[in-house]
Amino acid sequence: MAIFRQYIAPLIAVLIFTLALVAVSARIFLPSDMAAPAPIENVSMGNSEQLTDLITDN
Repeated sequence: MAIFRQYIAPLIAVLIFTLALVAVSARIFLPSDMAAPAPIENVSMGNSEQLTDLITDN
């Protein structure tokens, strides 16, 4: 158990940190239009009757 606590657990923590750092840093290399957040102005909730039907169909 000491081997896991001394070697394996810290290695897993460092690997997760490194993966997160690479994922966040990858935005630097994206084209400028892909690095921006997705637009939300054209999002539609749909027809309210369809939503009511989906909720009450249980």
